[in-house]
Amino acid sequence: MGEPHDTSPGDAMPGHLLTRVPHSAAIGIRVLELGDGRALVRIPYADHLIGDPDTGVVHGGVITAALDNASGMAVHSALADPTSIATLDLRIDYMRPATAGRDILASAHCYRHTRNIAFVRGAAYHDDPEDPIATTVATFVVSSNQTRKLHQGGDGQRSDEGPTRPREAR
Repeated sequence: MGEPHDTSPGDAMPGHLLTRVPHSAAIGIRVLELGDGRALVRIPYADHLIGDPDTGVVHGGVITAALDNASGMAVHSALADPTSIATLDLRIDYMRPATAGRDILASAHCYRHTRNIAFVRGAAYHDDPEDPIATTVATFVVSSNQTRKLHQGGDGQRSDEGPTRPREAR
């Protein structure tokens, strides 16, 4: 994927979504690379991310969140059109603890997608993806372009057309 370059979460189309997700913003996810079904993000080491105060090791949930976010961004960058996705399955294998005081990188690659499902592999690491802290395999549901419905009301009406009434029970 080349030499990483720092991009704030608001600079890349899929990356800007991270600033809208409070948890992602709270853990400080920074987009380094994004495109062609690949994503690379950095979690800067911070005291509020520590899971074990005695060792200073980052909580495993932070690593899971980094891998899930990187995986979703990889899927978005592999799809031709903006489309809603959701994590269907996320398996994390922890290989070793992260090193206290060090940033964590998370890379992901969407290596295949169909009309409805996307498949991703990834790793969290410090310097070398071949020496991972954790690895992941994940699948994502690819919606039948629900993005349009997000910009409109859930019933297809534009959101600026006022409130809609629920449908009558049949």
